[in-house]
Amino acid sequence: MRGSGVGCCDINKKDSMVDTPLAWAAGRGHEAVVKLLLDRADIDPNKPGVEGQTPLCLAAQSGCPEVVKMLLERDDVNPNNADESGQTPLLWAAYYGDEPIVELLLGRDDIDPDKPDWEGKTPLFVAVRTECEGVVKILLGRDDVDPNKSDNQGQTPLSCAAAFGMAGVVEILLGRDDVDPEKVDRNGRTPLCCAAWNGRAAVVEILLGRNVNPTHQTIGAVRHNTRAAESWRTRVVKYYSSGTI
Repeated sequence: MRGSGVGCCDINKKDSMVDTPLAWAAGRGHEAVVKLLLDRADIDPNKPGVEGQTPLCLAAQSGCPEVVKMLLERDDVNPNNADESGQTPLLWAAYYGDEPIVELLLGRDDIDPDKPDWEGKTPLFVAVRTECEGVVKILLGRDDVDPNKSDNQGQTPLSCAAAFGMAGVVEILLGRDDVDPEKVDRNGRTPLCCAAWNGRAAVVEILLGRNVNPTHQTIGAVRHNTRAAESWRTRVVKYYSSGTI
């Protein structure tokens, strides 16, 4: 029964590693222990431990869906609490491509699916960067996720995927009608420019197939490198002459 044993000890006290008993149990997926601790009326389920990580954050990071579910069932657990690097439980789950935990977190009505970390990277951006296509699809299925939200460098999920040559992710992102394929970053580079600079031919072909502007002024950034510039010109000419890269 909740409240039993109250007063026998401080169950929220941190150890020398700056973690609470609940944090230790949650991070290791010890469901029975988590349940016992959550049954205490004096438990603080949001108390952060080392690096500011809450029990929910640790459970999400460690891939413990049953513990995540137990914590999310409590109204006093804040699913948006971030650690010292600005990483929320959703950001950690997106980073590791943990689709079940992402689904659990998104099931909370008060979740903020676009909350960025201290670098301005959203869960969608992180999922793109780690090429977790399943999580990318889940997040893009929500109307409250902005696919064009930039990080602190002005880079969008699409420009990130283009730069790293993630053709599959690029296709998924372009499946959203509101994705802007020509949004520039802080240096004025479009996703096409990022793909061309890094020699991502498959992505260049995909973007050119979307009728993006191949002569955007930011292509000047590519021309700082003669070899990259020649490669870019060759691809564009070949595309328009044969329809392939």
